[in-house]
Amino acid sequence: MTLEIGGRRRRGGQLGRTGLWVVKVLVALAFLAAAGLKLSGSPKMVAEFGEIGLGQAFRYVTGGVEGAGALLLLWPRTAFVGAVILVGICTGALVAQLTVLHGDLVHVVLLGGLVILAGWLERPTALRR
Repeated sequence: MTLEIGGRRRRGGQLGRTGLWVVKVLVALAFLAAAGLKLSGSPKMVAEFGEIGLGQAFRYVTGGVEGAGALLLLWPRTAFVGAVILVGICTGALVAQLTVLHGDLVHVVLLGGLVILAGWLERPTALRR
């Protein structure tokens, strides 16, 4: 990670790495909590996925993919893949909120933005300039 300091670009130091880890851990915890609610059959999640209309099996698939993406985000070698998976989850949630659920967009946009940030900072060398 590079930082603009005094007009010169420098490699991110300990503060930058710590900040990235804080973001990744908080995002992963949020997605693991959401996955837990989906997989445990929370009445709110059952009702929400009932409204979406794709069946309860879709709730289990979504919860599993969400949990896997969150765990991948925490492992440095797979963090970018985890971020890509979670961006997909956020995109699906945004579409569901805009079309069927008409609920809270703030959480979807905020988490999606943090996932994009983490993915960008963890992108593989081949995807950097």
